[in-house]
Amino acid sequence: MKRNLILALLCLLASAMGAEAAQAATRAWLDSNRIALGESATLNIETDQAAATPDFSPLRADFDLSGQSSSRQVQMINGAVTAKVVYVVNLSPRRAGTLAIPALRVGAQSSPPLALVVEASAPVSPRGNATAFLETEVDDPNPYVQQSVGVTLRLFYAVPLASGQLDLDAPDGASLQRVGDDVQSVRELNGRRYNVVERRFMMVPERSGKLVLPGPRFAGRGVGGWMDDLLGGNSREMRANGAPRTLEVRAQPANAPQPWLPLRDLRMRYVGAPQSLRAGEAATLVVEIIAQGATQAQMPELPAPSVAGAQVFAEPPQYDETFNAGSPQVKLTRRYSLVPNGAGKLVVPGAKMAWWDVRAGAAKTASLPDLTLQVAPGAGGFAGSTLPATADATAAGDSSLQATGERGRLPDSLWVWVAVAFAGLWLVTLIWALQRRSAAPIARRSPARMDEESPESPPTQTRADLKRALDSGDLEEVGDVLCGMSTPPSADLDALIARLESPGQRDAVEQLRRARWADGDGAAARTALREAFRDGPVWRATAKPAKEILPPLYPT
Repeated sequence: MKRNLILALLCLLASAMGAEAAQAATRAWLDSNRIALGESATLNIETDQAAATPDFSPLRADFDLSGQSSSRQVQMINGAVTAKVVYVVNLSPRRAGTLAIPALRVGAQSSPPLALVVEASAPVSPRGNATAFLETEVDDPNPYVQQSVGVTLRLFYAVPLASGQLDLDAPDGASLQRVGDDVQSVRELNGRRYNVVERRFMMVPERSGKLVLPGPRFAGRGVGGWMDDLLGGNSREMRANGAPRTLEVRAQPANAPQPWLPLRDLRMRYVGAPQSLRAGEAATLVVEIIAQGATQAQMPELPAPSVAGAQVFAEPPQYDETFNAGSPQVKLTRRYSLVPNGAGKLVVPGAKMAWWDVRAGAAKTASLPDLTLQVAPGAGGFAGSTLPATADATAAGDSSLQATGERGRLPDSLWVWVAVAFAGLWLVTLIWALQRRSAAPIARRSPARMDEESPESPPTQTRADLKRALDSGDLEEVGDVLCGMSTPPSADLDALIARLESPGQRDAVEQLRRARWADGDGAAARTALREAFRDGPVWRATAKPAKEILPPLYPT
């Protein structure tokens, strides 16, 4: 009897775990559970079935569907590769009330049912003219520190505008940057037709706790008739004030991967990979990263892969910043040139990037699979070069050059190339020496005049550039702007500190230096720089050499 009871309990536990796993394999969520009639909500469905697509037909009874898209994500967790697909669709409700989103069929599974509350009343301005009102929407009301938050500001107006000014101030404790151009549309609310101007911003909280986003402001004039001009009235003036938004900013988790990268989604893929390789010849490898909920300044550097038996040359990364589904998005593309040192099998390790999933509240790692490529024999000095049979960490380097002695000697063909290289260097040195010898008399003729005609280089950066870098740039850009504000521009941070008079400014630059080398707090360094350089840098006084009053007695 006891044994049968234990077996029954184990069966129930296994079935419960299987049901939970099946439910976790396909999940669904809304970006907002409560909207007003005339607005739209975004439905997201995530599944691990790569070939299955959701059946959205049950939604057409209560919603108009638009903006359907999908994205694929590949992750490696504990050595196991998992692939997921996220389907996105915009839902525009046809009526008010609590609308049910039924379970949608996705292949052999189903998504969980959801509910959306649609309010019948349209949003109104608490003060000002009823013909214009404002609303503010944030993509995450509970973000993490240094997480990019999408802010969408909408202006509704019922009469044509002749002019207007729309403002949204940056909150205390966060940076705010406008993204892209305004988007115009038309909506009908409560039987009245409104023109809508949508303006998007990117906000980055700098500390945890309560964050208050100020209410937006609008002031403008509508297009009036001849009666307004005749009477001299001000009926065409329009004003509206929006309500402030309060956000609760979460601190960085203790188990978060470093560097800290809070995102909504991160995808990596090979855009271009070489199909064939030849020893001594360059081939191109292209990697693309799409980060949802980040900007260029937040993305860490994608280093060049360390490939045993080949040289790798990385080009500067290319960035493309957009605003997708109410959130900022950045696409990073980087090209690498692979030059194999010999023929044989070449293994290119896949790139990895650790990040923090702000929706799941968990650390994740996006990675690319390793590439195994076959390298054909090359020409010239690479004709007889071969790659080692096993490429491990101790053999990383130039495998075509073997040590002399017991491991062999250099191929005879390589000695020819070495001799040619030394001959070229000797020829370049000879030409440089001849040019220096011919230019020496010219330099000796008028050194004083040349000194007088070469003034100090003016600064290349201004206080406006510094404010922009502190608001939206990375720490490296802030350091470059500070170095460019001195006269002449400083070569590095050491030279910059030597020219600063204020101890507080020197200490802020030291904090910047530590944060850039991952030995300090980036947010604290940015705050210290804002306080120290609020009124601009204070430079040390430099003594100018006194000019000679009398000419020399014996001119040269």
